Amino acid sequence: MIVKSIKTRKFLPPKDDLWGLLSDNIKSLKENSVVAVTSKIVSIGEGRCIPIADFPDKDKLVAEEADKYLPRAAAPHGFVMHTIKNGMMVASAGIDESNGANFYILWPKDPQKSAQRIWEFLKEKFKVKNLGVIITDSRLVPLKRGVLGIAIGYFGFKPLRDYRGKIDIFGREFKMETSNLPDSLATAAVLEMGEGNEQTPIGIITDTPYLEFTNTLPGEKVGNFSFKIPEKEDMFHPLIAAVKWKKGGSGKKGYRG
Repeated sequence: MIVKSIKTRKFLPPKDDLWGLLSDNIKSLKENSVVAVTSKIVSIGEGRCIPIADFPDKDKLVAEEADKYLPRAAAPHGFVMHTIKNGMMVASAGIDESNGANFYILWPKDPQKSAQRIWEFLKEKFKVKNLGVIITDSRLVPLKRGVLGIAIGYFGFKPLRDYRGKIDIFGREFKMETSNLPDSLATAAVLEMGEGNEQTPIGIITDTPYLEFTNTLPGEKVGNFSFKIPEKEDMFHPLIAAVKWKKGGSGKKGYRG
């Protein structure tokens, strides 16, 4: 697998031309490529930006954007708010200030639809048959420092590689094993694109093994497995259920975008 990042101009909040940025910086695409785009430039393209001066209480904004949240006091040192957003555990409902030019940058309103729109745009422009798109952000891993990439939206390929029923090297049958392909690709892409002032918000992934491309929304299931797990079925449910989450607004106020 090969990942190449693309350096671009500064992409400016509160709204900028995402389609122009993609056209100006992606010169060609090979068949079976995956294009990674940071959630921040997708959000700026959708106008999902709020001036910090207009919303001085970030915690209130986080609560309104989250599906569920814990007050800031629950986090060590109060650095972030623990939230669940779109079925994912993330910090502060994905709201970011870095590289935001005094704006809060929200997540795209519907990251899955955003990925599909980018997929349609690039597929038409480059006339490729097989193409994947992921929208990336960062996440923390429990008990380790540093962030990894996560795909908050994807399109163009099936999300899971299913090992169940196959045999390991010693003849044992796999019972539960599946590979999470969108987040695996996002981790590789974010490592190459960086987290600071690299100004490389687009990545092209080629020579991707194991991907099964599709031209329709692949759905969330592989066999009888769903890609996203209901909370009560997740192995981390005892930890999630051990704290008293507050119900958030789930972004229903529709700030921008």
